[in-house]
Amino acid sequence: MKKRKWKKIVLTSLSVFVGLVIILAMHIYWVTKPRVDAGTRVLARIDLHQPIGQADADKITAWLYQQKGVEHVLVNPGSQIAIFSYAPIKNNGNQIVKEFRTTTPYNKAERYLPAIDPNASGCPVATTSLSYKVYALMKRML
Repeated sequence: MKKRKWKKIVLTSLSVFVGLVIILAMHIYWVTKPRVDAGTRVLARIDLHQPIGQADADKITAWLYQQKGVEHVLVNPGSQIAIFSYAPIKNNGNQIVKEFRTTTPYNKAERYLPAIDPNASGCPVATTSLSYKVYALMKRML
Protein backbone atom coordinates (compact mmCIF):
# COMPACT_ATOMS: atom_id res chain seq x y z
CA MET A 1 0.00 0.00 0.00
CA LYS A 2 2.79 2.46 0.92
CA LYS A 3 4.76 1.54 -2.20
CA ARG A 4 1.80 2.28 -4.44
CA LYS A 5 1.24 5.62 -2.75
CA TRP A 6 4.88 6.69 -3.26
CA LYS A 7 4.79 5.55 -6.84
CA LYS A 8 1.67 7.63 -7.45
CA ILE A 9 3.26 10.70 -5.81
CA VAL A 10 6.46 10.35 -7.87
CA LEU A 11 4.58 9.87 -11.15
CA THR A 12 2.30 12.83 -10.43
CA SER A 13 5.26 15.06 -9.51
CA LEU A 14 7.19 13.99 -12.61
CA SER A 15 4.16 14.60 -14.83
CA VAL A 16 3.63 18.08 -13.39
CA PHE A 17 7.35 18.89 -13.83
CA VAL A 18 7.39 17.72 -17.46
CA GLY A 19 4.18 19.63 -18.16
CA LEU A 20 5.65 22.82 -16.69
CA VAL A 21 8.85 22.42 -18.73
CA ILE A 22 6.78 22.05 -21.90
CA ILE A 23 4.74 25.14 -21.03
CA LEU A 24 7.93 27.09 -20.32
CA ALA A 25 9.47 26.02 -23.64
CA MET A 26 6.32 27.04 -25.50
CA HIS A 27 6.32 30.39 -23.69
CA ILE A 28 9.96 31.05 -24.58
CA TYR A 29 9.27 30.23 -28.22
CA TRP A 30 6.14 32.40 -28.33
CA VAL A 31 7.83 35.40 -26.70
CA THR A 32 10.97 35.28 -28.87
CA LYS A 33 9.14 34.74 -32.16
CA PRO A 34 9.58 37.87 -34.29
CA ARG A 35 6.35 39.58 -35.24
CA VAL A 36 5.27 42.97 -36.51
CA ASP A 37 1.83 44.19 -35.53
CA ALA A 38 0.06 47.46 -34.76
CA GLY A 39 1.80 47.71 -31.39
CA THR A 40 5.34 47.25 -32.72
CA ARG A 41 7.64 50.26 -32.57
CA VAL A 42 11.15 50.59 -34.00
CA LEU A 43 13.91 53.02 -33.06
CA ALA A 44 16.00 54.58 -35.79
CA ARG A 45 19.01 56.86 -35.64
CA ILE A 46 20.12 59.50 -38.11
CA ASP A 47 23.72 60.71 -38.03
CA LEU A 48 23.69 64.25 -39.45
CA HIS A 49 27.47 64.65 -40.10
CA GLN A 50 27.29 68.43 -40.01
CA PRO A 51 27.15 70.96 -37.18
CA ILE A 52 23.67 71.97 -36.04
CA GLY A 53 22.33 74.37 -33.43
CA GLN A 54 19.21 74.32 -31.30
CA ALA A 55 17.17 76.03 -34.04
CA ASP A 56 18.21 73.28 -36.48
CA ALA A 57 17.34 70.63 -33.91
CA ASP A 58 13.87 72.14 -33.52
CA LYS A 59 13.36 72.13 -37.32
CA ILE A 60 14.51 68.51 -37.56
CA THR A 61 12.22 67.52 -34.70
CA ALA A 62 9.25 69.24 -36.33
CA TRP A 63 10.00 67.62 -39.71
CA LEU A 64 10.27 64.13 -38.22
CA TYR A 65 7.04 64.52 -36.23
CA GLN A 66 5.24 65.33 -39.50
CA GLN A 67 6.18 61.96 -40.99
CA LYS A 68 3.57 59.23 -40.98
CA GLY A 69 4.03 56.71 -38.14
CA VAL A 70 6.67 58.71 -36.21
CA GLU A 71 5.81 58.93 -32.51
CA HIS A 72 8.82 60.22 -30.57
CA VAL A 73 11.79 62.29 -31.69
CA LEU A 74 14.97 63.29 -29.87
CA VAL A 75 17.60 65.48 -31.53
CA ASN A 76 20.92 66.18 -29.82
CA PRO A 77 22.69 69.18 -31.38
CA GLY A 78 25.91 68.40 -29.50
CA SER A 79 26.34 64.92 -30.95
CA GLN A 80 24.56 65.70 -34.26
CA ILE A 81 22.26 62.70 -33.86
CA ALA A 82 18.50 62.38 -34.29
CA ILE A 83 16.67 59.39 -32.84
CA PHE A 84 13.04 58.63 -33.55
CA SER A 85 10.54 55.83 -33.02
CA TYR A 86 8.06 54.83 -35.66
CA ALA A 87 5.47 52.18 -36.47
CA PRO A 88 6.92 49.84 -39.12
CA ILE A 89 3.44 49.06 -40.42
CA LYS A 90 2.89 52.73 -41.32
CA ASN A 91 6.34 53.72 -42.58
CA ASN A 92 9.87 52.55 -43.31
CA GLY A 93 12.93 53.97 -41.53
CA ASN A 94 15.06 53.94 -44.68
CA GLN A 95 12.35 55.81 -46.57
CA ILE A 96 12.08 58.43 -43.81
CA VAL A 97 15.84 59.04 -43.90
CA LYS A 98 15.84 59.18 -47.72
CA GLU A 99 13.07 61.82 -47.71
CA PHE A 100 14.86 63.66 -44.90
CA ARG A 101 18.01 63.94 -47.02
CA THR A 102 16.18 65.12 -50.13
CA THR A 103 13.69 67.57 -48.58
CA THR A 104 15.91 69.21 -45.94
CA PRO A 105 19.30 70.92 -46.19
CA TYR A 106 20.89 68.04 -44.24
CA ASN A 107 22.02 66.06 -47.30
CA LYS A 108 24.95 64.44 -45.46
CA ALA A 109 22.58 62.68 -43.09
CA GLU A 110 22.56 58.90 -43.08
CA ARG A 111 20.82 56.22 -41.10
CA TYR A 112 22.98 54.47 -38.54
CA LEU A 113 22.73 50.69 -38.64
CA PRO A 114 24.84 48.65 -36.21
CA ALA A 115 27.12 45.98 -37.60
CA ILE A 116 25.92 42.38 -37.66
CA ASP A 117 28.55 41.09 -35.20
CA PRO A 118 27.48 43.22 -32.19
CA ASN A 119 23.84 42.30 -32.85
CA ALA A 120 24.64 38.59 -32.91
CA SER A 121 26.62 38.76 -29.68
CA GLY A 122 24.04 40.90 -27.90
CA CYS A 123 21.72 38.07 -26.86
CA PRO A 124 21.98 37.46 -23.10
CA VAL A 125 21.29 33.72 -23.42
CA ALA A 126 24.51 31.75 -23.78
CA THR A 127 24.51 28.99 -26.38
CA THR A 128 25.59 26.50 -23.74
CA SER A 129 22.73 27.23 -21.33
CA LEU A 130 19.79 24.90 -20.85
CA SER A 131 17.35 27.68 -21.80
CA TYR A 132 19.03 28.16 -25.16
CA LYS A 133 19.05 24.40 -25.82
CA VAL A 134 15.31 24.21 -25.10
CA TYR A 135 14.74 27.24 -27.33
CA ALA A 136 16.81 25.72 -30.15
CA LEU A 137 14.94 22.42 -29.85
CA MET A 138 11.57 24.16 -30.01
CA LYS A 139 12.73 26.23 -32.98
CA ARG A 140 13.76 23.09 -34.89
CA MET A 141 10.50 21.33 -34.02
CA LEU A 142 8.28 24.22 -35.07
